[in-house]
Amino acid sequence: MQSSTCAELTQFADDVLKGLSSKPKALSSKYFYDDEGTRYFQQIMKMPEYYLTGAELEIFSTQTEKIRRTFANGDNGFDLIELGAGDGTKTAVLVDHFLKHNADITYSPIDISQEALDALSAKFNAQFPNLKIETRNGDYFKILKSLKNGGGRRKILLFLGSNIGNFGRDQSIDFFRQLRAVMNPNDLLFIGFDLQKDPHVILKAYDDPQGITAAFNLNLLRRINRELGGDFDLDKFVHYALYRPVECAARSFLISREQQTVHIEALGRSFSFEPWEAIFMEISQKYSLPMIEALAAESGFAVKQNFFDSKYYYCDSLWQLSA
Repeated sequence: MQSSTCAELTQFADDVLKGLSSKPKALSSKYFYDDEGTRYFQQIMKMPEYYLTGAELEIFSTQTEKIRRTFANGDNGFDLIELGAGDGTKTAVLVDHFLKHNADITYSPIDISQEALDALSAKFNAQFPNLKIETRNGDYFKILKSLKNGGGRRKILLFLGSNIGNFGRDQSIDFFRQLRAVMNPNDLLFIGFDLQKDPHVILKAYDDPQGITAAFNLNLLRRINRELGGDFDLDKFVHYALYRPVECAARSFLISREQQTVHIEALGRSFSFEPWEAIFMEISQKYSLPMIEALAAESGFAVKQNFFDSKYYYCDSLWQLSA
């Protein structure tokens, strides 16, 4: 099981206190991804309802050479740095093609889950014995800052799986600006965006009949119990998801089934829940092309090229630093 540092636990406790003291109550989705949460999310990515994985995999499988040429830009040497790498299934498609075309690449996956990194490293070392791979566990920006001037080679930062959709607009712009600050002029940013589409298709991805997404959300309560000494009874909460087409965002909640009080030892606090009171857990933003272009421009980037799947469900957008 992933261990947390004292500083990380303090930040986790502070954020839980702030979230459960607010009205309405909320918990930050960034804490979903402990080792167990990462395992749940890997199951989610394999669900037939979760179209995002298949759409991005199609892009990588059918447009691999176009992506390689755009990354390389006349130079066959570049470094791939993946933020939140997960199990690396989609990235492996790119790496396999790049190596077959004799690209001089290195691969550095960054993740907060050491367990996920260990599994990814073992998988890639077996599949690509000649690949230079260095896993990095920790905060994206601290690690990227240390890599900023490393040898002058082009860095391709990968932020895939529409993870950006978990951020609000202001958070997204702040995130991209922080990435820009640790990039060199020749570096590129490759981001997955889930596009707007039939709301019924979207909703099924966040409210699957197998209950995996529900377990993924509920796991955050289990993490609070384990790391902060909480006494959440998971059976007293139910997962609920909805899609709001006006704001183009899916939202998920945990709803208290009854009146109850939860005590969290590390906070020295108890929190009361009314029957059917909600904890807001996550937003999953869906994008239009004008929204993507506006995010790039406001963050100090320009869209270099967009790649789409055949249904136009998904876009992998390649950004370069603007002047």
